[in-house]
Order: sequence, then C-alpha cells, then structure tokens
Amino acid sequence: MSPPVPSDLGYVPPDGGWGWAVVFGASVSVGFAYTFPKAFTIYFKELQAVYSISYSQIAWITSIMCATTYGGGPISSVLVNRYGSRPVVIFGGLLCGIGMVSAAFCTSILQLYICVGFITGFGLALNLQPSVIIIGKYFLKRRPIANGLAMAGSPVMLCTLAPLNQFLFDNFGWRGSFLILGAILLNCCVAGALFRPIRAAPATVKTQVTEEGKDALKEEVTEEAMEMSSPTNVPMENKTEEEGGKDCCEKINQYLDFSLFKHRGFLIYLIGNVLMFLGFFAPIVFLAPYAKHIGIDEYSAAFLLSILAIVDMIARPTTGIIANSKWVRPRIQYFFSFSIAFNGTCHLLCPLASGYTGLVVYSIFFGLAFGMVCAMLFETLMDLVGAARFTSAVGLVTIAECCTILLGPPIGGTLIDTFGDYKYMFIKCGAVMVLAGTFLFIMNYYNYRMLAKEEKERKAKEEDPKSVRTENEGRNNWNKETAQYGPELEPLREEQEGLKKEVNGTNEV
Repeated sequence: MSPPVPSDLGYVPPDGGWGWAVVFGASVSVGFAYTFPKAFTIYFKELQAVYSISYSQIAWITSIMCATTYGGGPISSVLVNRYGSRPVVIFGGLLCGIGMVSAAFCTSILQLYICVGFITGFGLALNLQPSVIIIGKYFLKRRPIANGLAMAGSPVMLCTLAPLNQFLFDNFGWRGSFLILGAILLNCCVAGALFRPIRAAPATVKTQVTEEGKDALKEEVTEEAMEMSSPTNVPMENKTEEEGGKDCCEKINQYLDFSLFKHRGFLIYLIGNVLMFLGFFAPIVFLAPYAKHIGIDEYSAAFLLSILAIVDMIARPTTGIIANSKWVRPRIQYFFSFSIAFNGTCHLLCPLASGYTGLVVYSIFFGLAFGMVCAMLFETLMDLVGAARFTSAVGLVTIAECCTILLGPPIGGTLIDTFGDYKYMFIKCGAVMVLAGTFLFIMNYYNYRMLAKEEKERKAKEEDPKSVRTENEGRNNWNKETAQYGPELEPLREEQEGLKKEVNGTNEV
C-alpha cells in the first residue's frame, strides 16, 4: 500500500521545520501517557499497608487508569476535531495535575480510584490521541520516523520516572510525592503549547464550508424541481422528521466518522489489535515478580526493566527509520504483523530462561519486539485510513482496545494464582500475540490483493469505451429532462459535472 497522498489533507505537510518541535512535545505527552501507570506501581506496597487492602484491590488503580486512557479516545478525538490538538492537550495536563494533587488528600482506596484512575487517566487520554494526531498533520514522507521518535518518549520517561518516584517516596512519603507528581504532570501543558496549528489548516475548514454550501444548494434545487413537477403538494411532516434524523447523524459523523466500520483495512487492524492487547502488557507487569519467583534478588529483578527500557528506547526510532525506507513502507502492514508475531515468540520462549542470564537475553529481545510494535502502532493505522480520517480512527480503536487492556493483566494474574507458576501466563500471552500477528499477516495479504484488483478494475473501467458512451448518453438524457422541466434543474446538472471532475482529480483545489 502506497503512502497517503497529500490531497488527503488538502495541503502538503511541511515534513520538518516546526514539526520537530511538535515531535518533541508529542514525545513528552506520549511518554507520560504510556509510562505513568507503570511508574506509579512503586507506591503500591505503601498504599497496601496504609489502607489494609489486597494486591488485587490496589492493582485496580493502574487498570482503571489504563482503561480510562484508552476508553477516553473517542471523546479526545471529538474534542480535537472541534478545538484542535493544542487546547485539548493543555486541558489534559491540567486534569492530570488536579487528579494527582487531589490524590494526595485521599483517605480511602475508592477516592484513589476516582482521583488517580479516572481523573488522571482521562487527562492522559487527552494527551495521547492529540499528540499522535498532530504528527500526521506535520509529516508525510518522514512520518514513520517522526512517529518512532515520538513513541521513544515512553522508554525515556520510564527510565526517568522509575528512579524519580523512588527518590520522592524516600524523601517526601507518598502524599508529598503525589503533590510533586501533580506539578510534574503540568509539563504536559508546556508540551501542548508546542502544538501550533498548521497554517494550511483553515483551507480545510473553508473547503468543508464550501462543500456544505454545495450540499444545501443541491437539496434546495432538487426540492424546488420536485415541487414544480408534482401535480399536488405532498405534506412534508414525515420528510422533515427524516431529515432531522439525518442531520443528527451527520453532526455525529462530523466529529467521529463511524463509516470507518465499512472500511476493510480498518476492520482488519481493529480485530488484530484487540486480540493483540490481551497479551501485550501483562509480561511487563509480571517480569520483575517472575524474576523474584525464581530466586533473583530485588535490585537485579528491577534492573531487567531498565534493560528492557533501554533497548526499547533504541528500537523505536530505529524501527521508524526502517519503516520509512522505500523497501518496507509500501508493505508496512507486513512489517507490523511480523513485529507482533516476533513479540509473541519471545514470550513463548521465556519459560525456558531458568536463570538470570536467560532473563537478560529475554529482556533484550522483548524490548526490541516491544519497541517495534509501539513504533508502528499508529503509523500502520494512518497508512490504512489516511491522515484526514485518522482522528476518528484512533478514537474508535482505543475504545475497543480498552476492554482487552483492562482484562489482560487480571487474566494473567488468575493463571498465576491457579497454577502457581508464571510460565502459563507467558505462554498465554505469547500464543495470543502469535495468533494476532498471523491473523494480521493473512488478512493484510488479502487486503492488498483486493486493493490491487479494485485498482485494476477501476483503470479498466476508465479505459472502456462503453463506459464513456454510457456517460455521454446520460448527459444527453439529462439535457432532454432539462428541456422538458425547464431551467430549474440546470444548477443540479452543473453540480453533478463538478462532482465528477472532483472524483477524476481534474477539479482544481
């Protein structure tokens, strides 16, 4: 599949300049969104002792936070379509700060669920989607590289926040740490301030207004022509109700494009990703506990996550460079499918690592595979639906993924509790991810074949003289109808010819 054409947005993205500042801001926002739930686990042991609760109860804080971050995707997409990325990210940063400052004064676990899980989680949702969306508006040719650099913010933040949280906890306690973290999260507002709206964006709004004017004019002309050609005036009450329903659906589709569920490539991506996330996060959550389970000390077990983060940090921009090459980008969906299957294979082989050296090797390959998947997670979606529809697509995808993200770690924990061994959790995650990668590979092959077939049929239809003759006959019939019913239908004929020119690419923008 070739990269999206510039006309998808109505302008040519600059592919640089201020766009690199946008990438830096996106790396900060994405880093907080992905890393904060993981780094927050440093406070679990203390919170368990303070509130006298079980590990499963305390674990729901991060589960709720992650589910809210992904489940808030459609709301974030609607807000971006309405107000743009900059104000949404700034508002999200304010929510994150308010949530963590409020959490410092909580007196029950339920209050923590609300302040940390829902408020902070929703603030992170308003940081994640707009940061990914704005990159597609600034980059086209270098978009895979830009996405890879933005996603690299996650492992950088993981290496920074994990020791910082430990330092804050040792010196200020958990309540003081929450206050400081609330202030740190306000840096999302600074990152959002870098998301300057691109200058060519108003042209898109102008085109949209023009299109709405054309549709309104077309409806008026058709309605007047029908009234003049009809012998009697038919009551319009039912028609008005139907039009009101259509207007409501059009308003919803203006901010969230549900027609994507008719898009073959989007559905393939959605099904594969929902399946993949059942086994995507659980191995990270249980890697350190697994190391302790087989007799490795706490500091060495924690160092495994640092190894994973360092390799992940290198893998993401490297994957972006490879994905942007002329050999990989036309078939980037295959590369993404391979990355998911490779990730699953690492988990299947993890139980064979009986010592610390084996776990270090596993962490290196896991970090590589994890970075490859994350670097292309949104780039492949944008490749399928185009930058213009990406805002709606990412919102619909994230709300579908939030269910499996919420259930993945608890299912893994249930397997550990049931069998008393971590290997079944790794085997489950590996099998699910290999299945998801295989599904995406096969279905993307089918999608590429169908796209090639449809393109071939379209070209054949354009070159077929019969279709040209049919078009000329239709024009002659239209002229006869115009002569019969008078000049009232003439504007509609001109509108139809203009729409045909736009479809064929001959109408100047």
